[in-house]
Amino acid sequence: MLMHYILVGMGGFAGAISRFALSKALNKYESLPFGTMTVNLAGSFLLGIITGATVDEMIALLFGTGFLGAFTTFSTLKLELNTLFLKDKKMFMLYLIITYVGGIALAFFGYLIGGMV
Repeated sequence: MLMHYILVGMGGFAGAISRFALSKALNKYESLPFGTMTVNLAGSFLLGIITGATVDEMIALLFGTGFLGAFTTFSTLKLELNTLFLKDKKMFMLYLIITYVGGIALAFFGYLIGGMV
């Protein structure tokens, strides 16, 4: 059981650092928060692969719960959506649609790909 916590912690550390670095690099643009959008879409796809592949529990804890749990972010998405809603309704709708529809589609395709592995 202790190993489960260690794996989630290790994955979470790597996921949080990766999200920070990617968001810092991609959020230079002001129209849309590309960093958050990228990590959430990539995370949806990768979690779909892990789920579809029915990987070992330890791998799922390290990469799924740990890494992708920290890599993706729902709270930042909501904060950015709120900010866009107040500033630019068109960008708000674009970000909302890309993130939700894209996330569901990428999770589905990831699941299909994972099932082939």
